[in-house]
Amino acid sequence: MTDSAPIQRTWSQLTRDNVFELARLRTEVFFLEQRIDEPELDERDRDETTEHVWIADDSGPAAYLRVVVDAVLQPGNQDAHRLIGRVVTRADRRGEGLAGRLLAHVIAQHGDEPLALHSQSYVQPLYALAGFVAFGAEYVEAGIPHVSMYRAPS
Repeated sequence: MTDSAPIQRTWSQLTRDNVFELARLRTEVFFLEQRIDEPELDERDRDETTEHVWIADDSGPAAYLRVVVDAVLQPGNQDAHRLIGRVVTRADRRGEGLAGRLLAHVIAQHGDEPLALHSQSYVQPLYALAGFVAFGAEYVEAGIPHVSMYRAPS
């Protein structure tokens, strides 16, 4: 199976097929697998400052994340205005390092500024490999234990 290099687009650059395929991947994992009962798609997806980043293979998007920008610092993000979220890998491609490749892509672009994310607790080691450090107490978000993580500028 051939993987694409990371693809990055803003909302206005996404095709209808991109939107459908990315929404399908996110809902299959977050709704069907993890049974999250909170809205998955939100207005942040359509914000032109949001970066949608994914790796595709012959079957479509294999891994995805989005990067949102908060003009005003949000509680729990330290001093990071840029927040990585919605990190997801298709079930048949897990364990191959695709999420790590996406993180490396984002860090290559934005690693000179602080970055934050809210990690599902069990995935924390993946982000630690990319230089993120957990801070604060564990909390429950969408019914799943999470921890906030921060990466200092390079």
